[in-house]
Amino acid sequence: MSASPDTKAANQMWGGRFAEGPDAIMTAINASIGFDKRLYAQDIAGSRAHAAMLAAQGILSNKDAEAIGEGLLTVLSEIEGGNFPFRVELEDIHMNVEARLKEIIGEPAGRLHTARSRNDQVAVDFRLWVRAQCDAAIDGLTALMAAFVRQAEAGADWVMPGFTHLQTAQPVTWGHHMLAYVEMFARDRSRFEDARRRMNECPLGAAALAGTSFPIDRHATAAALGFDRPTANSLDSVSDRDFALEFLSASSICAMHLSRFAEELVIWSSAQFRFVRLSDRWTTGSSIMPQKKNPDAAELLRAKLGRILGATVALFTIMKGLPLTYSKDMQEDKEQVFDAADSLMLGLAAMTGMVGDMNANRPVLAQAAASGFSTATDLADWLVRELGLPFRDAHHVTGTLVAMAEGKGCDLPDLSLSDMQSVHAGIRADVFDVLGVENSVRSRRSYGGTAPDQVRAQVARWKGLLGLS
Repeated sequence: MSASPDTKAANQMWGGRFAEGPDAIMTAINASIGFDKRLYAQDIAGSRAHAAMLAAQGILSNKDAEAIGEGLLTVLSEIEGGNFPFRVELEDIHMNVEARLKEIIGEPAGRLHTARSRNDQVAVDFRLWVRAQCDAAIDGLTALMAAFVRQAEAGADWVMPGFTHLQTAQPVTWGHHMLAYVEMFARDRSRFEDARRRMNECPLGAAALAGTSFPIDRHATAAALGFDRPTANSLDSVSDRDFALEFLSASSICAMHLSRFAEELVIWSSAQFRFVRLSDRWTTGSSIMPQKKNPDAAELLRAKLGRILGATVALFTIMKGLPLTYSKDMQEDKEQVFDAADSLMLGLAAMTGMVGDMNANRPVLAQAAASGFSTATDLADWLVRELGLPFRDAHHVTGTLVAMAEGKGCDLPDLSLSDMQSVHAGIRADVFDVLGVENSVRSRRSYGGTAPDQVRAQVARWKGLLGLS
């Protein structure tokens, strides 16, 4: 049976080893052009750098290198203009670009693949793409951190309840709570920065797995593509996907942080809490209940972690059993990373918008801060500091007073001095100075504490680090 014109085209790219084209199902499972066409810009940049290096080394004539470079720019223009004929039978972005280049410039296109394999070609393309996503994540996180810093600055002295186990624990300030997320997202940003530094080595020139006998200059191509250096081992160069795994791992941690604040927004914006009001831009209504204002954006952000973490687990699973060097399993790496990157960038942009539009309900926050015996620890600390009680004894006295207040249906500041002295005779009237939530938060002046002056100091530090006015 003779091969079809489409499969003949594929055979020409593979070489003379294959007499017949692949089965249609084999074509479907083997082709990656449906998703790896996203690498077109990186593929063309890598090919132009490779061609220029080949010419500089005398491996390719300047005439051919110039024709290749100009032809690749034509291909780039066609793709960006939506006029490029992507063909499934050519499998991937690399062969699609090369085939179209041949149609444009003819025979010189066949010289482009000298001293190169699709193995190192895809490795450099994918690394360039992931590196760009790290840059995008860093920018997105910087914008999100700035939004949280502005919220912290506005509410540096607004009191609210701090929680453990989602139960009222101690009063804190709104600004302090906002800055907690700045710290989280700063760690996320540093992870992407660190991953970017580590991945910034160029695998181009490793060829199929063993390097090449041609006198190439890998340092030149690395520099042309913005890498710090070429990779040092050709086997590792084509088999490594650590850079993608690190990106996914950093993305998973970041998405977890996004999900945590999304959960707080869902709780805080409920009718039961009323801590915040979300703008109409980030909420939806109900088709049947006209009173509803649903925090759908936050809920969807909460779910994005599932997709991103799923992609991370998937790529770890793909890579875990692969011997050196390249195996076709690795073609399954890109869809996971593409989807995770899309989800992360969308999540960062949406959360930045929600935080920027969020309005804290200050009176409700203050009322909630004073509930649930939130200053009990302040009372225990006062007993230790002023009366010299061991903390465990002070803890017991305070617990007894909490039980008394609970029985009376009041809060600790509402107990009378005689009530308190019935539990411990040494308690004085100045104990009431520490029982108000405002006094409580002002007293937490240890470095990193919730006191408004500490919050303002941290706001100033972050404004300086982020270049905010």
